Amino acid sequence: MDDLDKALLAQLSMDARLPLATLSRRLKVARSTVQSRLERLESSGVIAGYTVKLGEGARLGQIRASVLLMIEPRNQAAILARLKALAEVERVHTISGRCDLLLQLAAPSTAALDTVLDAIGDIPGVRSSESLIHLSTKFDRSR
Repeated sequence: MDDLDKALLAQLSMDARLPLATLSRRLKVARSTVQSRLERLESSGVIAGYTVKLGEGARLGQIRASVLLMIEPRNQAAILARLKALAEVERVHTISGRCDLLLQLAAPSTAALDTVLDAIGDIPGVRSSESLIHLSTKFDRSR
């Protein structure tokens, strides 16, 4: 990736709906250059897709939590399969440190969150968990 690719990705990270003409004008290159760069970034997997980033209004009414899991490493594949089946589990990261996995959850109520936390704790190979309930978001730089 060169500087033009990085600039193109930066523009799309701010607004993935920008027309090619606007991108070419901002980047000071031909529209065809932007189009070919986008096609190359898509085909190489650098751009995996375009999506909608939900605002705070869409997330109202959702209880969000981060969960730290300690697991038996030999059971990781089975644990991940079970976590993937739980709709409330949005993301799972492997992490360094005293815990093995970091989960991001969203549920419509504390009762639903409690139910999914119980389900996670019941997965064979999960040794322990620590739940961190999100109270408010001060800023969000995720893309």
